[in-house]
Amino acid sequence: MHALAADTALVFGRYARQTLRSRFQMLFGILMPLLYLVFFGPLLRDLPLAADGSSWQVLVPGLLMMLGLFSASFAGFGIIVEKNLGVLDRMRATPVSRLALLLGRVLRDALLLLFQAVLLVVAAVAMGLRAPLPGVLIGLVFVVLLSTAMASLSYAFALRVRTPQEFGPVVNAVTLPSMLLSGLMLPMALAPGWLDALSRAVPYRYVVDAVRAAFVGEYAGGEMLWGALVAAAFAAGAVTLGTRVFRGAGA
Repeated sequence: MHALAADTALVFGRYARQTLRSRFQMLFGILMPLLYLVFFGPLLRDLPLAADGSSWQVLVPGLLMMLGLFSASFAGFGIIVEKNLGVLDRMRATPVSRLALLLGRVLRDALLLLFQAVLLVVAAVAMGLRAPLPGVLIGLVFVVLLSTAMASLSYAFALRVRTPQEFGPVVNAVTLPSMLLSGLMLPMALAPGWLDALSRAVPYRYVVDAVRAAFVGEYAGGEMLWGALVAAAFAAGAVTLGTRVFRGAGA
């Protein structure tokens, strides 16, 4: 266990230094949610959203989950480049744990997205968001869990393809329907019955509902319970799958 922790810290340090040297990478990931916040948020102020809380308490949780969904889903692009350049082959020749090669990368991604999520919340507060601090902190925990799951799956899939041209369209084909069906932008309570029923097959739906509940101070309801269970199970399953693919690919 000590060796795994040390190896994970080593891999994390390598990729964290790369990220810190690229301010563009640190800030660009927040651009799309921030644009939605600035240009879409004001349109919702006077609309009946069929949900508890203000329009900001509905929109901002969805944008936090959008950040975790989209940014982490494309994390695998980097490992495709490393694979094609032979970087992974050189790592494979070292005694570093194969699990650490995944965990170090995922930890970097999760912390980067946590930083971006905090910036998004600060911007939302400046625009009018009012939410209890415990609820905001719970929302950030969900961001970390979702980011961990999506980054793990992204790396696992990236090891199975050869080029970014194969990777990008598949990720888009998965993330876009997930965004639309999970109610990231608007509560699914506004949807017709058939669409609301279909959305319940999408795991993100439960996570988004849980974060929205947290932002209005409802911490002990069914939405929070289901969201926590789905997020924890999704993260654990994704890390397990990612680890198996890393070991099988000899990464």
